[in-house]
Amino acid sequence: MELSRRAIARSAIEMTADRAFAHRVARLAIISALALGTICALARVGGRLDPAIGYLLVGGWVLMPAVLLASLRRPRLRYALVAPATLVTVALVALSVTAVSKDAAAAAGWALVAAGVLVGDVLGIWFWFRLFPVPPALRDPFSRGRWTLVGLHVALVVGGLLLIGADALEIGR
Repeated sequence: MELSRRAIARSAIEMTADRAFAHRVARLAIISALALGTICALARVGGRLDPAIGYLLVGGWVLMPAVLLASLRRPRLRYALVAPATLVTVALVALSVTAVSKDAAAAAGWALVAAGVLVGDVLGIWFWFRLFPVPPALRDPFSRGRWTLVGLHVALVVGGLLLIGADALEIGR
């Protein structure tokens, strides 16, 4: 039996001011500011950064936490997260294609970061916006299944950042 759009909307606390979820949004704003700042810094350290890619990254870095924090008062603003997510994803795909470093490990790192952010994008569209049906076991934002998927997203990003950082610091050479 397929749920109606109204039933799906009622079950999606991601787009409400629910107090438990608001804490998650605030934490995500802080994490996104730190993670995107780290990505911007590592992209610049790697050298040969195309200015357009840099502008996309900085735009996403500024907008992502700003939209998240603004959405604490007006949850519908969370739909605007598509803008910074798109800026960052396009920039990271461009970085991984142009391989800002000659080092294979750093190039793999940028690909991992891009893949991790893309996984985060898909999870956001799926769980927050409900564009695709969400199985009952994953409807609760605090469910084990959701945290596992979020863990995959984080592991890809952090793993990629570690490879890029090791290259930037020339660890192992």
